[in-house]
Amino acid sequence: MPRRRQSVTIRHVAADAGVSLQTVSRVINKEPNVRPEMMERVQASIAKLGYVPSIAAQRMAGSRSYLIVALNDRERTIVGWRNREGTDWVDQMLLGGMLTCAEHGYRLLVELVDTHSDHIARELLGAIAAIQPDGVILTPPHSDNPLITELLATQGISFARIGSLKPGPGFAVAMDDTGAARLATDHLIALGHRRIGFIAGPDEYELSGRRVDGWRQAMAESGLPSDHLLAQGDFGLASGRLAAQTLLDGPAPPTAIIASSDQMALATLELARERGLDVPTDLSIISFDDTPIVRFVHPALTAVVQPIADVTARAVDLVIAEQAGRSPPVQPVIVPATLAIRASTGSPGAIRRAGTRT
Repeated sequence: MPRRRQSVTIRHVAADAGVSLQTVSRVINKEPNVRPEMMERVQASIAKLGYVPSIAAQRMAGSRSYLIVALNDRERTIVGWRNREGTDWVDQMLLGGMLTCAEHGYRLLVELVDTHSDHIARELLGAIAAIQPDGVILTPPHSDNPLITELLATQGISFARIGSLKPGPGFAVAMDDTGAARLATDHLIALGHRRIGFIAGPDEYELSGRRVDGWRQAMAESGLPSDHLLAQGDFGLASGRLAAQTLLDGPAPPTAIIASSDQMALATLELARERGLDVPTDLSIISFDDTPIVRFVHPALTAVVQPIADVTARAVDLVIAEQAGRSPPVQPVIVPATLAIRASTGSPGAIRRAGTRT
């Protein structure tokens, strides 16, 4: 039988570098107050010996678990998976979270929790007891749920609230949803649109209100009315279709519509085609999210690009920094959005539906 290769331990690294075990531990955990030359010596020994930190050993050596848990909405995530509608939001969250965790010797796990469950406290406490994470990342709508945030605060667990800017426990990290909606609206106004509709997301998501605020602000600053130009959906296709119908059948049909999710934007595009409307000549459309599908439909959709990976990376950084005793930044942390301009937006045509002029 071949002999099993002896694993390299922290003791081997310390002996090779000529430093104490405590120094190696501080370097591995990226703790402050390690001299640069000492850090370089330890890192050189780690590379030379091929040492890989063991989470199990780290947990035995101290109080940390070196695990971060991201809590995602169970119902919406599973529906997306089963319907094969794409889970780009989850993918981008994992990209930012996992890479940042790896930089600090942590691992990211994902738990699906139903925020509407009558047993959410028991469900959440069970997950925490089983995993014993150092920190938690809350994604919408969990980040807006006071029952969850208060429970984590009571347990003394570091956590970050993605998408929530309300005062409360935990680190607040979010995309600039208000600025993103203003960016999209200003783009349409610059193209010459004066009746710009907006399809909002559900009220349980705090960010839905911020996006409406941004749209209203941009409209008001340009002296444009917003009456009869607001409808609401739940981020899904069916609700987006109903909302688009409401806007297009209203007393002042819009020449452009901003939808607060890709699914609702796609539903708006489908309805426009059924009604014989050309996009963008008869109707310009802008989406939020910028998932892959909006780049491959015809015409490709102009979209607000959500920096989900960057937001999650910042959230993980904050939680880990608190574990290391570093001072947190000024709250809240706002990450700007960008607008990807594609073929679904353009100047309004000279003649509109049923002879309505712009």
